[in-house]
Amino acid sequence: MSGQVAIRDVGGVREVTFDRPEKKNALSMAMYRAAREALEGAQRDPALRVVLFTGAGEVFTAGNDMADFARVASGAADADEGTRFIAALARAEKPIVAAVPGLAVGIGTTLLLHCDLVYLAQGARLTAPFVDLALVPEAASSLLLPARIGHVRAFAMFALGEGLTAQEAMALGLANAVLPAGDVLPAAREAAAALARRPLGALVATKRLMRDAETLLARTDAEMAEFRERLQSAEAREAFAAFMERRAPDFSGF
Repeated sequence: MSGQVAIRDVGGVREVTFDRPEKKNALSMAMYRAAREALEGAQRDPALRVVLFTGAGEVFTAGNDMADFARVASGAADADEGTRFIAALARAEKPIVAAVPGLAVGIGTTLLLHCDLVYLAQGARLTAPFVDLALVPEAASSLLLPARIGHVRAFAMFALGEGLTAQEAMALGLANAVLPAGDVLPAAREAAAALARRPLGALVATKRLMRDAETLLARTDAEMAEFRERLQSAEAREAFAAFMERRAPDFSGF
């Protein structure tokens, strides 16, 4: 496992913590791999009944590591680890709980759409500004987010970069509770422990009836095909160059 993803197994619950606070828990490809292995391992282990995702410090995750993504956009690396993690989320049968201590960007928000219980800190903010980076949504969020909050609100998040406060996310049905920051992880742990005491077969069957994994996988495949094409576009190269150079991008020539 990556040292930037901490794993803790307690009472049938596997906690997966994005542990890179100096970079706002931005996910590198190595972190995606570690998170996927932790999630898939929990699915195989009969002693583990629930997976809990959280982030170290005051941020859930700031999304993808931009240096990694710049290498992908230049053709020097690929995004396969991120793709594999997303597929593992779609395939996961056991319950997933999230404790969100603060900012959740990109995959930090779309990951929550695959969680069965979500607890947000009062100061948390959810954003999915894919178009700002000349990209498209991922993790089946082009299907899941409009279904949850409506087309126009979801489009504003994707295309205009508009975010949701924790209170707005709660009102729109994206979270179970909004709590003081110090209470978020304890509440998520309590909920995860309660799930771990339930009959696992019934939990898995209930989750299966509530979501269609094959539909989610088909949508993620379609998204990733477009995502990879977008990553190689001139628009994306300009977006990443602008980010690294700390300037506003100029898309007027494309």
